[in-house]
Amino acid sequence: MSRKTSRVDYQQVGKEYLEQRQLRRGAAGWVLLAGLGVAYVISGDFAGWNFGLAEGGWGGLLIATVLMATMYTCMVFGLAELASAIPVAGAGYGFARRALGPLGGFATGTAILIEYAIAPAAIATFIGGYIEALGLFGLTSSWPVYLGCYVIFIGIHLYGVGEALRLTLGITAVAVVALVVFVVAMVPQFDADKLFDIVPNDAAGASEFIPFGYAGVLAALVYGIWFFLAVEGVPLAAEEARDPVRDMPRGIITAMGILLVFAALMLVFTAGGAGSSVVADSDNPLPLALRTALGGDPWVADFVNYVGLAGLVASFFSIVYAYSRQLFALSRAGYLPRFLSVTGKRKTPYLALLVPGAIGFLLAAITQDGALLINIAVFGATVSYVLMTLSHIVLRVREPDLARPYRTPGGVVTTGIALFLAVIAVVATFFVDKLAAGITAALFVVALAYFWFYSRHHLVATAPEEEFAAIHQAESELS
Repeated sequence: MSRKTSRVDYQQVGKEYLEQRQLRRGAAGWVLLAGLGVAYVISGDFAGWNFGLAEGGWGGLLIATVLMATMYTCMVFGLAELASAIPVAGAGYGFARRALGPLGGFATGTAILIEYAIAPAAIATFIGGYIEALGLFGLTSSWPVYLGCYVIFIGIHLYGVGEALRLTLGITAVAVVALVVFVVAMVPQFDADKLFDIVPNDAAGASEFIPFGYAGVLAALVYGIWFFLAVEGVPLAAEEARDPVRDMPRGIITAMGILLVFAALMLVFTAGGAGSSVVADSDNPLPLALRTALGGDPWVADFVNYVGLAGLVASFFSIVYAYSRQLFALSRAGYLPRFLSVTGKRKTPYLALLVPGAIGFLLAAITQDGALLINIAVFGATVSYVLMTLSHIVLRVREPDLARPYRTPGGVVTTGIALFLAVIAVVATFFVDKLAAGITAALFVVALAYFWFYSRHHLVATAPEEEFAAIHQAESELS
């Protein structure tokens, strides 16, 4: 039995369909959700952001980080509202599905999936860099590290979501300790002159503050994003949260506050303690900064290097969770092959964990290029930010009476600021890496072709995200 609308066809499925696609309810309260939000991102404090120094200098990266911090903060307030009003595992896809229709929802979900499937591959390359810097296992190639990351941490997720989220919180707490120790060690070494030790070029607007001019500031936006990339994934846990209506806003806003503090500390004391030019191209900038600032091979550098692996592991581990839930939701609703959303005895979507994991491992092993993979992930992320903030604005205008247990401070003005900055961030990705932007655009074309020619004719009417939209449509027709 099927139901046809003007653009898509819905198919009715038996109750066994959703019974085979159930997540574990009540596994996470707001503390675990906040820990998940920090875990998604905390690897960005250990590595990745520093490449922005090579693009824009310290001043350029500072401006970029302030702009992106503003974008994320405004967007998080909007997502907190949407997650409390539409608490579904599809999160961003579900929000955009309600506001922008099936095509808008699928495009948003695809963008998020690209971000979350690629980001662990980038993080794996940084884990390999940290392990090589420590001289562990006598490795001359990092691909066994990449393989180990995927096998071990996907295995834990397969065991159960509650256990995985609690372990994530513990690993994240260890990583936070490493960041605090790093800052304490670097404060006495701080020298403002070290922030500006990159020699300016002859670009328009170049100065000691922004040595690569205005274009450098734009290019640095991508790396300002790395301080916060993936915090928007907290709502993906909605169907596994204890009380999503109350806990989602508390969890994601708390996480964002913590991330803002650490972004400021890393930006100031890493470059200010060792020199911007020293850490600009490093895969393990914090230990390098400590060794440069303190001289020799101090114990604290090894401590941060060893314990800092926890930060990279926390983000890797948690983003694996995020990609599996986004893929699960899209598959359950029929936008992607339905077999990918089947869950096992422990209520985990095992194929949604394994398939992107295999792809991510191959990308990391073949490219071994964390910067390229970052740029691909960031391009997908920024596209999703445009669509999610637009969704908040559309729903505020079109559905003012939608039940909103939490309301965004400033309403559409707040998410309008996020939307404007997200559009700028999308443009910036083309300036930084045209190859990465081209690869991501090609993935979008393939995905949209699949939607247009196949999946839009095979959507599942009883998927939660589709039911939310169907109920709204029926109410509109009655009124």
